[in-house]
Amino acid sequence: MKSWMLLRIAAVLTLLYCAGHTMGMPWTLSTGPQEVAAIEEMKSSRFDVMGSARTYWDFYFGFGAIISGYLAAQAVVLWQLAALAKHDWVRVRPIVAVFFVSFVVNAILVWMFFFVVPLVLAIAIALCLGFALMSTRPN
Repeated sequence: MKSWMLLRIAAVLTLLYCAGHTMGMPWTLSTGPQEVAAIEEMKSSRFDVMGSARTYWDFYFGFGAIISGYLAAQAVVLWQLAALAKHDWVRVRPIVAVFFVSFVVNAILVWMFFFVVPLVLAIAIALCLGFALMSTRPN
């Protein structure tokens, strides 16, 4: 398979990853009294951070939203790189390598701290990027 096609597949998978992550907002299901109590504690304890009063919930929710934004941006960049790879794979390759490493790290962290669906997506994206990198001829 041509490297640009693998990048397009990675872009679509990244967009699916973004959609799944965003649909999980607020990223915590309140299914029982222990979960509700933990979430309420995260929301109620305010502390000063560089002159702003924040809660752990603010950080939790904010970082989740930021991750959705970054995943959307990554999907767009991967799609754009696919177009460039058709004509100038040599210059695109180092950028794809950075994305590859980031998704390998993502997969490791998801495996350590989260669950199977994002792990499968992170591995699939990393595989697409890895196979694209192994492509040695321009296409």
